Amino acid sequence: MLNPTGHHGRNARLLAPLLWLPLVILSPQPSGAEIYRYTDENGTVHLSNVPSDPRYRRVSPPPRRRAPRLAPAEVNRLVARYARRHDLPPALLRAVIKTESDFNPVAVSRAGAMGLMQLMPQTALTLNVRNPFDPEQNVRGGSAHLRALLDRFEGNLTLALGAYNAGITAVERYNALPPYRETRRFVQKVLRNYRQFLAISAAASRRALTPFWTSTPQRPLVSSARPTR
Repeated sequence: MLNPTGHHGRNARLLAPLLWLPLVILSPQPSGAEIYRYTDENGTVHLSNVPSDPRYRRVSPPPRRRAPRLAPAEVNRLVARYARRHDLPPALLRAVIKTESDFNPVAVSRAGAMGLMQLMPQTALTLNVRNPFDPEQNVRGGSAHLRALLDRFEGNLTLALGAYNAGITAVERYNALPPYRETRRFVQKVLRNYRQFLAISAAASRRALTPFWTSTPQRPLVSSARPTR
């Protein structure tokens, strides 16, 4: 758990929304999966889902490769590395991965989001993620994206997660969590998984701090006194 007065002070409020419950459920947001790109004469890369210039070319996502879900040791390595790099609670990063892909590195959503942290093609390009199906690249980009959203919304976890799902524009338009059914369900699931992973982490810490002799059956002491007749 984060210490509000310590090194992770800017993340102290990430624990506050864990009791949040959605109050409004309306229709889902529209979404599109096709992204187009071109590079102008100045070397600037332009991205759009509406190709208004003939220079735009459709960005094709890399082909999926068949792969099993990641081994727990690999998940732990990626979570630990990028949670530390971007000053995120490991339980939060793990919760987003669990909610988005259930630890499946080749998962693809109906909207075209890809990989462990379900990066959209445009987001992946912006984050310099060349292959969203590569676990290392995906978690590197997704964790950086989540950190940027938390900074943008001043540590408000609910809004940051809403923007992760629905986009920054939608959150800023409503100045609150957007009333999209998909987004509200996503935030609720992430917070639930976050609570569970925090509890698992706390239990593991307690076990690690328990002295070994408290869990070892004790033999009765051998008395030096002679038995009475």
